Amino acid sequence: MIDPVILLEFIPAALALNVTPGPDMMLCLAQGMRSGRRAAWAASAGVSTGSMVHVTIAGLGLGAIIAAFPWAFDVIRWIGVAYLLYLAVQAFRSSKARANARGMRPLLAYRAGLITNLSNFKVIWFVLAFIPQFVVPDAGPVFAQFLAFGAMIAGGGFVVNGLVGAYAGTLGAKLIQSSKVLGYVTGTIYAALAARLAVME
Repeated sequence: MIDPVILLEFIPAALALNVTPGPDMMLCLAQGMRSGRRAAWAASAGVSTGSMVHVTIAGLGLGAIIAAFPWAFDVIRWIGVAYLLYLAVQAFRSSKARANARGMRPLLAYRAGLITNLSNFKVIWFVLAFIPQFVVPDAGPVFAQFLAFGAMIAGGGFVVNGLVGAYAGTLGAKLIQSSKVLGYVTGTIYAALAARLAVME
């Protein structure tokens, strides 16, 4: 059972990250514009499936490492701090993203979303940097907590990316137009998460 207080900290941060334009969102936006809502939702489902694969791999690795070497959690934590700061700098420097993807049938759109996410190995590093700060080793199996938080991120991403693609002419366009502002917001969030991860015990 995840502490409700931790959930109140996790959900807003995860939601803020989900609405930040990136390759996955661009793919869903493009599918919505070129192939319609079904393709957009299919692409979003593929992206979320890929996210859960990354979460599972990262969670299994983290759980095994912590079980064998308890001190490794601190090492991973500081690697996470450095990576989150790197992401913050990249977010501040980010420019407007563009959607480039051909229209396709839902099954092919799902496959495209899955491959787009799985081919982005930075997702694993992000998962290892973001989720551990909400995991409480003494509260239960690390892997189970990892999966629970990962499922929330993947579920939120499915809804956000799907909506952006389904309403590509309105919601999606507005979100992309505001990507520079979102870059500053996201950079601030990453920096704050890095600070929080650095001081946690």
